[in-house]
Amino acid sequence: MKNSTNASATSKFYCDLFGHNYEITKKVTSHVKEYTCKCCKRQLTTNSNGKLTELTPKFQEINTILEKIYTRRMMRLKKKTLSSSIY
Repeated sequence: MKNSTNASATSKFYCDLFGHNYEITKKVTSHVKEYTCKCCKRQLTTNSNGKLTELTPKFQEINTILEKIYTRRMMRLKKKTLSSSIY
């Protein structure tokens, strides 16, 4: 157990010293993405202003609903363009 605490303290120190190393873990929409730091596993998302904020359960729920709406809309638009190109 002491090794995991020591490892997380080391990664936190690394991020404090050099900054976070974020990677995109999920594309919710073309504008909204979720990010995770490779070192300390801190999770962020983009808010309504386009700025990065902490990924709280509230934002996770918002992103899930937003992703469902976005995928349904894209499928509907794709179906509409396919049917209009046939005629």
